[in-house]
Amino acid sequence: MSEPTVVETPAALRLASERWRAAGLMVGLVPTMGALHAGHASLIRRAVEECDRAVVSIFVNPAQFRPGEDLERYPRTVEQDLALCAGEGVAAVYLPLVEAVYPPGFATSVSVTGTATAGFDAERRPGHFDGVALIVTKLLVAARADVAYFGAKDAQQCAVVRRLATDLDIGTRIAVCPTVRDHDGLALSSRNAYLSPEQRLQALAIPRGLAAAARAVADGVSDASAVVAAVELELAASPDLEVEYVAAVDPESFVPVATVISGTQILVAARISTTRLIDTLCAGVDEAPAVPPRAVVASAVGTAMAGRG
Repeated sequence: MSEPTVVETPAALRLASERWRAAGLMVGLVPTMGALHAGHASLIRRAVEECDRAVVSIFVNPAQFRPGEDLERYPRTVEQDLALCAGEGVAAVYLPLVEAVYPPGFATSVSVTGTATAGFDAERRPGHFDGVALIVTKLLVAARADVAYFGAKDAQQCAVVRRLATDLDIGTRIAVCPTVRDHDGLALSSRNAYLSPEQRLQALAIPRGLAAAARAVADGVSDASAVVAAVELELAASPDLEVEYVAAVDPESFVPVATVISGTQILVAARISTTRLIDTLCAGVDEAPAVPPRAVVASAVGTAMAGRG
């Protein structure tokens, strides 16, 4: 197992990539904020399989956090992340300081406009996707990657990044990879670490709702409001879950649809206490999440609460 090369500046990343490309090698990039888990590992494996050299960036991007969000407490596990990258055969890890990415005098912004940033997370986290667009642009320009890999769970981010890469003629293909779920059906996320055992049990209403949507579509339900209602019914069973939105949208434009067809994106965003969770399912394409039945989870929640008493 060889250790990946750690590069800390955009210039160093660009130099490494240019040398590989000059040798005729294909470069893949996996942008992350660290705290790597099995979901990230699946992206990394695909990059290693499809490309000659895989690069993983680890950077907690302050530009995409709003005041009061979890920038300071966002999980940072660099040693474990480097070990995972080594185990997966990553060629280089881009691990810059904030000052290397946003040096003194930095005064450039990148904004994707249109329907992809007209609602949902863009509405609830103003400025978030401007920060995403900025860091992704800087990563793609520095890495000179042939392909960049993103997880489908962040569906609106994927739509924004695809639009950005196309409109700016960056020349990097954006590959969107399936959501990876834990044994209980919860979509893997670095923020899952914030959840207490009881909160995690209640969070299972999210994948359970998406499973209900998948069943409805499989049964021939195409009315978007009915599919959304099936999700909302499951979410309502978790009393501490504060639902932000449930929607059925076109995956490219992110415009809500009246009719669900194969490829329609079903979106969920909700909070448990201070932890915000998002999830998605591509109707007619993704398998329904395998989640314990509502009664089993309700029993477990009751047991957990009794134990606290």
